[in-house]
Amino acid sequence: MINIIEKIVSYCNNILWSYVLIALLIVLGIYFTIKSGFVQFRFLGDMFRLLGDGASDSISSEEKKGVSSFQAFCISTASRVGTGNLAGVAIAISLGGPGAVFWMWLIAFIGAASSFVESTLAQIYKVSDKHGFRGGPAYYMETALGKRGLGIVFSVLITVSFGLIFNSVQSNTISFAFEKAFGVDRNIIGLVLAAATGFIIFGGVKRIAKVTEIIVPIMAVSYVLVALFVLVKNFSSIPSVFSLIMSNAFEFKSAAGGGMGAAVMMGIKRGLFSNEAGMGSAPNAAATAGVSHPVKQGLIQTLGVFTDTILICSATASIILLSGMYTDKTLAGIQLTQAALSSQVGPWGNNFIALCILLFAFSSIVGNYYYGETNIEFMNTNKAWLLAYRISVVSMVMFGARSEIQIVWDMADLFMGAMALINLVAIFFLANKAFDALGDYAAQKRLGIDPVFFKDSIPGIENATCWEYKDGTNLKKKKMTR
Repeated sequence: MINIIEKIVSYCNNILWSYVLIALLIVLGIYFTIKSGFVQFRFLGDMFRLLGDGASDSISSEEKKGVSSFQAFCISTASRVGTGNLAGVAIAISLGGPGAVFWMWLIAFIGAASSFVESTLAQIYKVSDKHGFRGGPAYYMETALGKRGLGIVFSVLITVSFGLIFNSVQSNTISFAFEKAFGVDRNIIGLVLAAATGFIIFGGVKRIAKVTEIIVPIMAVSYVLVALFVLVKNFSSIPSVFSLIMSNAFEFKSAAGGGMGAAVMMGIKRGLFSNEAGMGSAPNAAATAGVSHPVKQGLIQTLGVFTDTILICSATASIILLSGMYTDKTLAGIQLTQAALSSQVGPWGNNFIALCILLFAFSSIVGNYYYGETNIEFMNTNKAWLLAYRISVVSMVMFGARSEIQIVWDMADLFMGAMALINLVAIFFLANKAFDALGDYAAQKRLGIDPVFFKDSIPGIENATCWEYKDGTNLKKKKMTR
């Protein structure tokens, strides 16, 4: 029976991820890129400026109700940046060749526009709660599309896949890495992870934001610095490696031979898995931010896609390609990354990768948990459900640390694929709201005004309860933009 289920799940995943979703994500990504006037490139400077403002906590008292822009960015990055950035890139290169890296870059640039649309919509249609704000695809499906039933289906899918199953996979990866690197018993690792997870998630979104605000910069900067060391050490080889990536990306050989077909497929699939652009996950974090204009968080989340793929994934790719270890067909996944780094920095590379996996995967556990929490609240405000969910998350972290769970991982992929499909359809029908908001933001910027948004700033916005007029000061700001 288990074998039959595995075959069915594998078949459905192959159809969904190899054909339907990849085609849809690429087509919509290109469409959103053109319709937005290449927002991911035009406003790149604004992305860094806004992230810096969020990190310095320079938001008004009115906006402090939610978490800062930087904290929302860290929550989403915590979920995006996981073991896939270390193991997934290695898999893409080992199966698709060096050319897969180019296609990962390309899909990040295209998918960034999708991330902008979904995150801006999440901000427009967010709602207030006792902690600040919450929102995401389920919320704009109900509020903007009038499809609460669709929102509930989405909520179930993301809660099960991200909140429960993916978290067990992350703890599984941590436990194996630490057992191999340090010889620590997996049961002990599971208990420690479960306790740490419980402490953080029972503290609510504010504690989650504080933890990710610390972990994400540390893990990203540390890993990139090591990659930069490898780059400097092999500086003279960089042009040849870049040439290898570009030439391999367009080699017209059969997919089975590791040519262009395999490079395209593996690069696109691993890129989409990694940066989650258009999947409907990051908008849940985007909605928590207190900002004066929805586009501000849309732009910051767009930068999140670049951080994940262009920065972190490229760091892994550079370590692997500069080491030359990718030609060893006996190595794959995280073992390839560990071997590649160790060849460049010495035996401590294995331990460093294990520590990176701890930070990357644990931050994903925390970020993934929040996606489930905000969707549990969408489905039912009864506190008993939230308590049951939190206990389930801690239990799944413990279970994952000591189990073999390939079928569970495959089922999570299926759930996530269905979730992404629903979200992509929703944002296609609502995208014009995000584009109109972008036009309003750009118009105010041209007037030298720090953009401020209200629900009648653009036509056709209904039920945007967080963007009502609140006082005379806001009304004055509004008049200035006319």
